[in-house]
Amino acid sequence: MPDFSDEAEVVAAAKAELRAAVLTRRRSLPAAQRAEAAALVQAGLVDLVRRIRPRRVTGYVPIGSEPGGPDLPDVLLATLGPGARLLLPVLRADLDLDWADYSAPGDLVTTGRGLREPVGPRLGLSAIASADLVVVPAVAVDDRGVRLGRGGGSYDRALARVGTDVPTVVLLHDGELLDEVPALPHDQRVRAVITPADGVRLLPAG
Repeated sequence: MPDFSDEAEVVAAAKAELRAAVLTRRRSLPAAQRAEAAALVQAGLVDLVRRIRPRRVTGYVPIGSEPGGPDLPDVLLATLGPGARLLLPVLRADLDLDWADYSAPGDLVTTGRGLREPVGPRLGLSAIASADLVVVPAVAVDDRGVRLGRGGGSYDRALARVGTDVPTVVLLHDGELLDEVPALPHDQRVRAVITPADGVRLLPAG
């Protein structure tokens, strides 16, 4: 009988190694290249939003070298139609994600973890379930839609609350859409990625 705990340890180690390699590469990107990549993936996301016209979107605030650039929430907010809502994540002590409305540029506060989070009332863990477009961060994604995150499990829990018919999209740098990402059964898949070179690409999970 296979030892699933040993298998999980092997997968976790492979994830950690891949995560470290991708993050090291991200940090090595020149500032000008990061800015150009951010503009290109933002343009792809803006085009997607304009095509599907979502009424409630969940986004995030990129930090450091994450794709999308620090102004991503403001770009999303400016793209949404009248009456549409943009929700941003609030990291809880248990590493699950609460959500709050982002309705005015700059309405963010820096937390003790160095994250920038919305200042509005908390809407609860299930707020993501009412979104009709979910934009999430990732370190890498593979051709099957398997997503590699930062290792805390926050988005795996959040994505488990999203309906199977809801578009889930990840913004990546070029070279971060891989042939295969190590995965465990609880790992959630995403349905599309946006890269600077190729724009929006749908994945088998969609």
